[in-house]
Formats: sequence, structure tokens, C-alpha cells
Amino acid sequence: MPVRDRIDLRRRLIDIAAAQSGYFTAGQAREAGYSYSAQRYHVNRGNWQQVDRALFRLPEWPAGPNEHLVRWALWSKGRAVVSHETALAVHDLGDVNPARIHLTVPPEFRQQTHGVIVHRGELPLGDVWEQEGYRITTPLRSVLDVAAGHLEVDQLATVIADALHKGAFTRRMLLERADELGAHAALRIERALQQLDAR
Repeated sequence: MPVRDRIDLRRRLIDIAAAQSGYFTAGQAREAGYSYSAQRYHVNRGNWQQVDRALFRLPEWPAGPNEHLVRWALWSKGRAVVSHETALAVHDLGDVNPARIHLTVPPEFRQQTHGVIVHRGELPLGDVWEQEGYRITTPLRSVLDVAAGHLEVDQLATVIADALHKGAFTRRMLLERADELGAHAALRIERALQQLDAR
């Protein structure tokens, strides 16, 4: 292959990887013009890192703080949204440090894998933010999600305090949406706010 063609091929791949923290799938590489045998060649030569089955990364790409989340977005073919405790950690709210990645996926999504907790549900567009290579629930939606779960109320209070302090949302906005995920979530939000008022 002429040098000019190889440069164009590489440029197309870099354009794809640039929007995904250096990651790309075998399908994306194929669309860029790399045959499966060429993909094996680049992995064997160390030009690409094989991260998982049909998932690669450019080794020279600078590491980012949340680049591992791009991997899960690609694993889900763009259908997953980072949510719950993982979203709180990304938003730097509270002191949650989940051992596994939390993703919200559409109800019909059936894939499972180790290291991931899958939540099924439809998310309104206003509850999702686009990031570089992945999507994440907004701080408000993230708090509502964990309020509907099993996060300790004192931890929930700390999360809410951080969000209010950072201006991520207002107390009124939280109360207006508190009932959205059910009475359990609303009661836990009310208790967390009572704890804040007593501090």
C-alpha cells in the first residue's frame, strides 16, 4: 500500500479514536479501511492495544480520568449511560466509590458482563449529558437514581450537600422531582434533607 494511502487510513482511524479517548471497535476500524487481518497485524506489532474482544486503543493516546467509561459505552454500542453511584463519582458528589460500574440501558438491552451493574430503564434526554466518548446522567438524575436504591441516607445527605454547594441543582429542583422514582426515593430524599437541616 502506498505511503499516502497508509497515512489517510491512519488519519481516518485517529478521527474516530479522538472522539472516544483513543478507543475504537473492530467494526469502526473496518469502516475506516482496516481489514481484520490488518487489525491483527497492528495488534501483533504493538501499534494498537487490544483491550477486549473487538475493542482496541491507540497506545500513544494520553490517558484521561474517565477513559475507562468509554470502553463500556463502546461495549454497549452506545446504548448505555453511566449512572447511579458511578455517575456520582464522576460528578465528584459525596464519597461514593463503587466497586463496579453502574450503567443504565434500555429495557430490551440483554448483554451482561463482569464488573458492571446494569439498570434497565428509559432516560429522558434532559437527564443525560454527552461527554467525550460516553454519556452520563446529570447530577440531579444521579441523585434521584441512588435515592431509589440502597445508598445509606447519611451518604445521600452528603451527596445532596455537595451538589447544592456546587450549584448542580437547587433544593427546589430536587423536591419537585423527588416523587418521580417512587415513594421510597422521595422518603429517603426527605430524610436526607432533614439530616442536612440538622447539621
